Amino acid sequence: MKTSITKDFLLYNETAKNIYHQIARHLPIIDYHNHLDPQEILEDKNYSNLTEIWLTGDHYKWRAMRANGVNEAYITGDKSDYEKFMVWAKTVPNLIGNPLYHWTHLELLNYFGIDEVLNEKTAPAIWEEANRKLATKELSVRSILRKDKVNFVGTTDDPTDDLAAHEKLAAEGYDITVSPSFRPDKGLGIEKDEFMVWLEKLEVMVGFRIENYTDFLKALSDRVDYFDAHGCRSSDHGISVLFFENTDQEEAGVAFRKRLNGEELSAKEIDQFKTYTLLELARLYTEKGWVMQLHIGAMRNTNTKMFNRIGADAGFDSIGDLLLADKLAGLLDSMDVKDQLPRTVLYSLNSRDNNILAAMAGNYQNDEIPGKIQMGTAWWFNDHIDGMEAQMKTLANIGLISNFIGMLTDSRSFLSFSRHEYFRRILCNLLGTWVEEGKMPNDPELLENYVKNICYYNARQFFRIKEQVTAS
Repeated sequence: MKTSITKDFLLYNETAKNIYHQIARHLPIIDYHNHLDPQEILEDKNYSNLTEIWLTGDHYKWRAMRANGVNEAYITGDKSDYEKFMVWAKTVPNLIGNPLYHWTHLELLNYFGIDEVLNEKTAPAIWEEANRKLATKELSVRSILRKDKVNFVGTTDDPTDDLAAHEKLAAEGYDITVSPSFRPDKGLGIEKDEFMVWLEKLEVMVGFRIENYTDFLKALSDRVDYFDAHGCRSSDHGISVLFFENTDQEEAGVAFRKRLNGEELSAKEIDQFKTYTLLELARLYTEKGWVMQLHIGAMRNTNTKMFNRIGADAGFDSIGDLLLADKLAGLLDSMDVKDQLPRTVLYSLNSRDNNILAAMAGNYQNDEIPGKIQMGTAWWFNDHIDGMEAQMKTLANIGLISNFIGMLTDSRSFLSFSRHEYFRRILCNLLGTWVEEGKMPNDPELLENYVKNICYYNARQFFRIKEQVTAS
């Protein structure tokens, strides 16, 4: 049986169909936040089979299989790649209403030309056909990027990373910009066991001992310089519980010294350290012209038994429900009052916070760039049809959707660029519906500007990306 992925998939009126087919589908992609491996781009890797490129590391699919009663051996365990694929194929028919159902069939169609529903019966033939194509240069990593007209890839990188793959890609003159993003979460996590181990790695990278807080700030500054020299355009912060304390360098330094000495820190001292460190980083980002992305509200590693067995990023994170407005205002205002608030993207994993983020973003706009403070796209548990529509409607209601920087994959799979198509279809249908309902004029030039800017040009301007022509 063929899939439901027709030419007009998710496009429910003529205006939506016209603006998608004539405009949106032809635009290049700027994927400014993902977890792709730059080494695989450098090597132009060919994946050995569909499980390796599709299931390995994909905690979205892992969660779905667990919800379907699949034994962990077939998810993260020692079963063969074919066996893991087969239990995924058995799971897919149960995914109706989940974006994974659509993404799965979009990816099979777009990359492998397979327009067939995946299930237990069709799985063996799909496995053979997909693996045959994966073995060709047609589906090497670089070929996938070219096929999708990707102009920019923003990877996620720890400050202690050497960025060797980024450096080699730049030296090669690779025609797609692969830019590191500065992700210093481990450096702000002073209360965590891994902090001291991470600090030792930082010392190795900067080449000097970190004996006090001043040294620590100097080390972070050196790494920001290093990332900037390697084409970084953005930082990224994963913040489970938002923090803010009115503090100064001396108080943050006391907390840092106590941590070096193995002393226990109070909750206030932890937040003082995190607050001052983030404010100092924001100052550096502003000087470099970087974007600061704040991903707020993921409740991490909730299943202790499985965390001890498998580790982090394995599909046991959830949506947090702590309040954030006061602390977010404190952080942004402390940066802004010193003219040290960089261009910023605000994401919350809890859709309850949509109105808060949209309203908060409006408090700190200025004439530097339209939409200097962004309400980020629907993220993680929200990147489905309802979540994307809700985020865009909230932004339109409270802010200016015309300045929205659009979609990202936030993915570890090179097949996930189909999510940009998914988003673009949803966006075009939303705009088309507004036209059909008389909420927006049927002005072709206005519609074209909205679609082009939201899908591509706003992000290009926001992240200061030069115009490129991707090689065919």
